[in-house]
Amino acid sequence: MAITVNLRYTGMDGNARKFAEEMISSGTVDAIRAEEGNLRYEYYQSLDDPETILLIDSWASQEAIDAHHATPMMATVAALREKYDLHMTVERYTSADMPETDNQFIRQ
Repeated sequence: MAITVNLRYTGMDGNARKFAEEMISSGTVDAIRAEEGNLRYEYYQSLDDPETILLIDSWASQEAIDAHHATPMMATVAALREKYDLHMTVERYTSADMPETDNQFIRQ
């Protein structure tokens, strides 16, 4: 069962975007994507709120998340959040099979 966490980073003066850009340019994103159990790690810009960046972070298991949280990389992420004075909201989801009734609404 995959676990997906949606993290919304909100700041001022474009800081959420600057944070995501530094996460990418520093190689931190690539390092996280290379971790065992990481399924997805992608940033998105909100069309409704340009001061918010959404991170979709998906892992194969809770054990993979726990191992990720135990890496020294988390100190880097935390320091960048502080640097850019970001606030966060978090939503967590577990995977489920797509109901057959939903397939009629999915364009392949």
